[in-house]
Amino acid sequence: MPAAVSPSALSRRRFLGLAALNSAAALGLTTIGTTPTAEATDREFVPALVVGTGYGAAVTALRLGEAGVPTLVLEMGRLWNTRGPDGRIFCDMLQPDRRSTWLRTRTQAPLATFLWADVNRDVERYTGVLDRVDHGEMSVYVGRGVGGGSLVNGAMAVTPKRGYLAEVLPGIDVDELYRTYFPRASAMLGVNHVDPAWFETCEVYRYARVSRTHAHRTGLRTTFVPSVYDFDHMRREEAGEVPRSALAAEVIYGNNHGKRSLDQTYLAAALGTGNVTIRTLHQVHSIEREPDGTYVLTVRLLDDVGAVLGTRRIGTRHLFLGAGSLGSTELLLRARETGALPALSAEVGHGWGTNGNVMLGRANHMWDTTGATQSGMPALGIDAWDDPAHPVFAEVAPLPAGTETWVSVYLAITRNPERGHFTYDAASDSARLRWTAAQGQPSIDMAKALFDKVNRANGTIYRSELFGDTREFENRFTYHPLGGVVLGRATDGYGRVRGYDRLYVTDGALVPGNVGVNPFLTITALAERNIERVLAEDLLTPP
Repeated sequence: MPAAVSPSALSRRRFLGLAALNSAAALGLTTIGTTPTAEATDREFVPALVVGTGYGAAVTALRLGEAGVPTLVLEMGRLWNTRGPDGRIFCDMLQPDRRSTWLRTRTQAPLATFLWADVNRDVERYTGVLDRVDHGEMSVYVGRGVGGGSLVNGAMAVTPKRGYLAEVLPGIDVDELYRTYFPRASAMLGVNHVDPAWFETCEVYRYARVSRTHAHRTGLRTTFVPSVYDFDHMRREEAGEVPRSALAAEVIYGNNHGKRSLDQTYLAAALGTGNVTIRTLHQVHSIEREPDGTYVLTVRLLDDVGAVLGTRRIGTRHLFLGAGSLGSTELLLRARETGALPALSAEVGHGWGTNGNVMLGRANHMWDTTGATQSGMPALGIDAWDDPAHPVFAEVAPLPAGTETWVSVYLAITRNPERGHFTYDAASDSARLRWTAAQGQPSIDMAKALFDKVNRANGTIYRSELFGDTREFENRFTYHPLGGVVLGRATDGYGRVRGYDRLYVTDGALVPGNVGVNPFLTITALAERNIERVLAEDLLTPP
């Protein structure tokens, strides 16, 4: 491995990368880099190619660039670095516009109704930042743009329980992951912690303190949650010293300030190496392999409303798939079932799960006000993961409606053992998820067991008008798709795809369905571990 990069060198690379991102935005470019690149042709070749710009992909791009490997990164979304007519890059949740939604004409917010009134809005069709991919009885939310899910998530950088992670990923050295790779990932992502004294007095976490009181009254334990949102910026937001973002109903459609998304951390540093180029609005459709071992990708070039402007074929020697659980799985499944990569393992497509996601709301008493201004970045969780019958980690989530609602909202993560799988549908040329409502019922049962106790201890009830009908628990969508190309099954222990050399998966597709907490820190740490071994053995070792 090359020598460790000093903090000053890394800071300089981030500065260069951020400058490249800003220049690309100012000029309306879809190719981003810090050094001149050859003009793209209908058939080109690059030594290494990364598909996607989410957590695993961003880690991989940076470490390849640091190692001196010329690397091309393809992203199907846009670069979110250009201000709209209102002076903002992203829109907020209360007044969504076309920037909110990927190629639809109506928003699809997870909380669909309030007091049975529809909260969604008609918007212009556009390559917006949040997509919902529907698969029958399960929908999956994903981020679209340079930075992937880091653009639209709640920034909760939670380390999973060591014992449970050892169960989930039995083939890895978990102690090494906690000793080396979680700290490395946390430092690169800019993980920080809320000031407990400020938390106790600020208005914007009143909603979290109400939930904490109710949890403690029930005998439950709560814990502060680390974040990649800058808590000092948030404190200054409340003081009126800086523009508001977390306190301005910004989260699922992007944050204009405060959040350390991947375009500001790993991806900026990757661009700053001078060896990495990102191309946006490039959708990888298919993979094939030539007799000499070159992987050839067919790539669709998109415009602002999703129309295909043309196609391009790009060859590479080393191919890294970081398109997320859905994207990476679909690319490999299509390649196997169409005969392009017939030696892929039968395990491709299996081991998928929702991370046990369940959303719910509770109606509080009139004296338990949750606040008209709420931080969109959660900072507290109810930790009942050690409950032997009903293990749950529940984020205390905001409802930033701009007015008092007396509602407590939670995204519960449960230990659901059910797994779905993908099949290839030739008629639509797509991967289709096989997941039933019955498979999600264990998650509802676990969440209900926990929050029934909370309601009994506090004399409260569930809200039944938040999800478009009268259900009290919503598990027909997930923010945390995991699995599909599981580590140690469809790949070896470092993400090398079985059946083919120099083909890798870097993202949440490696994690089998459930990790017990918000998964992006785990995905990042796992990617750091894997690319270190792959670089040493596959790219930097002389043949």
